[in-house]
Amino acid sequence: MSKKRTFFMISRILRKVIPPKTTKERARREFFSIKLKKTDIAIDCGANVGKVTKHLAKSGATVYAFEPNPHAYKVLQDKFSNMQNVHCIPKGVSNKKGKMKLYLHENSDKDEVYWSTGSSLLDFKGNILTDKYVEIEIVDLCEFMEILNHRIRILKMDVEGVECGILKKIINTGIIDKIDYAFVETHDHKIPELKAETNSIKELIKKRRIKNINLDWT
Repeated sequence: MSKKRTFFMISRILRKVIPPKTTKERARREFFSIKLKKTDIAIDCGANVGKVTKHLAKSGATVYAFEPNPHAYKVLQDKFSNMQNVHCIPKGVSNKKGKMKLYLHENSDKDEVYWSTGSSLLDFKGNILTDKYVEIEIVDLCEFMEILNHRIRILKMDVEGVECGILKKIINTGIIDKIDYAFVETHDHKIPELKAETNSIKELIKKRRIKNINLDWT
């Protein structure tokens, strides 16, 4: 057995034995422990260059990967061009469809792909350039899932600050009942203006006793 293979197996065993130290670590362990079948559907919102998409796709499940940043999308598209079960979509997601400005990170001139994770639809996010943006098409995520007319095994959402509006619509329309697991990164720790909205979503989840939304994704 190669050293690389041995290290990989030991790492997997340790992850199971050693308890997670944080809620975010616990969320990632839960995410990567979920089994998918070829008949399953997974949605990766904010796919970037496809690290999570790759994990979801290796099961053979159908994966829809949304990435609006054109620099990251090119890498994403090239990476999965030969995988028929992966559908890369160069659009953003929100609680309504239309067109919006995607503001790029303040360091994007140094490396467009590396800093693509900091792109945002919010013009008040602290580390973006308000004068450097691309106009992108936005998909109503709830409408997209309704059109699929299929149960969603995993929804992963990291869309740099517009998660709460989407979550509220997913819950209020009842679409949440068609999703097995939703892993969401909220950005109130980075964007103080989102604190109140995030707390409101947490209260809604608690009030409705919703168990399939994990807000500790990172």
